Amino acid sequence: MNETAADVAGAVAFVWLGLVLGISFLEAPLKFRAPGVTVRIGLGIGRLVFRALNAAEVVLAAVVAAAVAAGGPSLAVTVFTVVAAVVLTAQLAVVRPRLNRRSDRVLTGEHLPRSRGHLYYVALEAAKVAALTGLGISALAAA
Repeated sequence: MNETAADVAGAVAFVWLGLVLGISFLEAPLKFRAPGVTVRIGLGIGRLVFRALNAAEVVLAAVVAAAVAAGGPSLAVTVFTVVAAVVLTAQLAVVRPRLNRRSDRVLTGEHLPRSRGHLYYVALEAAKVAALTGLGISALAAA
C-alpha cells in the first residue's frame, strides 16, 4: 500500500475508533447516571448524539474507503475496511431504524420493556471497534 494512502487510512481509522469509543462506550452509558436525566431525556440526547456520530462515521468511512482504494491495499487492510463498512451499514440500515421507532414510542410516553436492539447495536459496535483497530494497525504497518 502506498505510504500516503496507508497513513491517511490508518489515521482516519483511529479517529473513527476514538469517536466510537468515546460516544458509544463512554458517553452513552454515563448520561443515564447523571442526576436528573430521565429515560426520556437520555433518549432524546442519545438520538441527537448518535445521529451526529453516524453522520461523522459515514464521512470517515468514505475517506477510509477512498484512501484504501487509491493505495493498493493489502488483504488485511481490505478485509478490515469491508468489515467496518458492513457493520456501519448494518447499524444504519437495520438496527438504528428499529431503535428509532422504539424510542419514538418511549418519547411519546409509552412504557415498554427493555429492548434487545441496544444489545445488537453494542455487539456491532464491538465488532466495529475490532475492525477499526485492525484496520488502523494494518494500514500503518503497511506505510
